[in-house]
Amino acid sequence: MSPFKQRVIQIVRAVPRGKIVSYGQVALYAGAPRAAREVGWVLHATEGSDLPWWRVINKAGVITIRGALFVDKEIQKKLLVAEGVEVSDSFKVDMKKYRFVATDKQLREFELPEEYIGTIIRQKGF
Repeated sequence: MSPFKQRVIQIVRAVPRGKIVSYGQVALYAGAPRAAREVGWVLHATEGSDLPWWRVINKAGVITIRGALFVDKEIQKKLLVAEGVEVSDSFKVDMKKYRFVATDKQLREFELPEEYIGTIIRQKGF
């Protein structure tokens, strides 16, 4: 398994119940800030596992999953609602209210270079 894929899985597992994260945010935490699309591919490749993929949505706070063999927007919405996340009829989530922001300690656990972590810490406003 590639280091990037391992980090993506580690990061998504770190997102607590009732919180969400964007694809780009996962990519940033994984050390590849321009790899949001690749995060989607990793999540797609782990379909059927116990990874809480439903906690990852787009940066605008919209569920954009196009559907795969066993999942679609409605399933992702139901899973988020079951965790207490409010999702509108248009599949929108309030990013300010529900966004997960990794702690400094968690960022270090993702085994990123210290300089890179410092940059993330300074920019935590997303």
